[in-house]
Amino acid sequence: MKTLAALMTASAILLLTSGCVGTGTPINGSLFVSGLKSPVAIGDNTAGHSKVGEATANGVIGIVIDGDCSIATAMEKGGITKIHHVDSQVTNILGIYATYTTRVYGD
Repeated sequence: MKTLAALMTASAILLLTSGCVGTGTPINGSLFVSGLKSPVAIGDNTAGHSKVGEATANGVIGIVIDGDCSIATAMEKGGITKIHHVDSQVTNILGIYATYTTRVYGD
């Protein structure tokens, strides 16, 4: 019985700390808090990068997910028609709250 209780406790801890709110990152984050900025894509090298557009999506415990972090939305918000490059920023706090922001640079 003690073994079963220990197994259930370990399973519960793994489930709670595994991060129910998923964010796409190229590396595994910290168990408690992660913040990561990373490149997504390179566009036209002849385009400038005088404008920046941002689009964000948020998640709470994987149940409530709100927002549009698409490249198209970031381009629209920044008034960008020609992409120079795209970056992303991911924040995840205890797997409870997460944000994913896409930043598009261009003209």
